Amino acid sequence: MILYPAIDLKDGQCVRVLHGDLSTATVFNTDPGAQARSFAEAGFHWVHVVDLNGAVEGHAVNAAAVEAILSSVSIPVQLGGGIRTLADIERWIEAGVSRVILGTVAVKEPEVVIEAARLFPEQIAVSVDVRAGKVAVQGWTADSDLDAITVARRFEDAGVGALIVTDIDRDGTVMGFNVEAFGAMADAVSIPVIAAGGLASVDDLVRLKARKGAPIAGAVLGRALYNGAIDPAEALKVAA
Repeated sequence: MILYPAIDLKDGQCVRVLHGDLSTATVFNTDPGAQARSFAEAGFHWVHVVDLNGAVEGHAVNAAAVEAILSSVSIPVQLGGGIRTLADIERWIEAGVSRVILGTVAVKEPEVVIEAARLFPEQIAVSVDVRAGKVAVQGWTADSDLDAITVARRFEDAGVGALIVTDIDRDGTVMGFNVEAFGAMADAVSIPVIAAGGLASVDDLVRLKARKGAPIAGAVLGRALYNGAIDPAEALKVAA
């Protein structure tokens, strides 16, 4: 199981927010590049980056911060937030992003995701952000009428590298993972599932790995990592 320490960017800084609400942002580091380096030095093999302003506005807002991260680490970076066109995707892959995350466009223009996955095999991930059973879009400021599995199944044979399934109702709360929901998605599709939203402790990772059924491919580490509730070495040992 691959662990993805998260860098959420707001106004050029590394923050954590509650339920995706930018007004609740707590700044944890003003230097995104340094934050990425600290994750690499801790032994993580990926970094998960989201341009929060970009997700709401529909275009890159924190590009300079993303570029600072890319120039600071040699481990792969996956990036989401406001990436809505093939040109956006190509630009970031050329800039050094290893995997581009598509959320809103996966709901509104699935053909863009399918074409992107054809052009950039295994370098496209779909973000399935779930609130009260429905998939949210536009930086979680709006809801669709689609459930998570319906959205995920659109891309079953498209060559998408991963599904990042976020439990918005638990995101930023450190309440613990909803293992059953992540497991239901993993059992429903063949695309690797990365769990996000609510991680509280290493015990959540233990439960993810122990569940019966299709394995969960990864987990995003957010507030619990920043506030010290999760020790990187212990988490990496459990995930191995």
